[in-house]
Amino acid sequence: MVGEGIVALNLIGFLCPVPMHETRKAIEKAAHGTLFEVLCDDPETLHDIPALCDRMGLVLLGVSEDAGEYTFRIEKR
Repeated sequence: MVGEGIVALNLIGFLCPVPMHETRKAIEKAAHGTLFEVLCDDPETLHDIPALCDRMGLVLLGVSEDAGEYTFRIEKR
């Protein structure tokens, strides 16, 4: 199964563990090759999302920050 393009997850306003749980749930359902843009404002995600990527064998393509909002770009390979 080929990737589904880009999946955007807006998790603004949610605190740990919700961003981790929702990100993991979406990734588990997605096909390999799918790209994710995960938007969070919980500073804990700066540690938690990269750790999730390591555990799940995902590629963290980049992290950016704008006014306290963090965007994680992730690829499921």
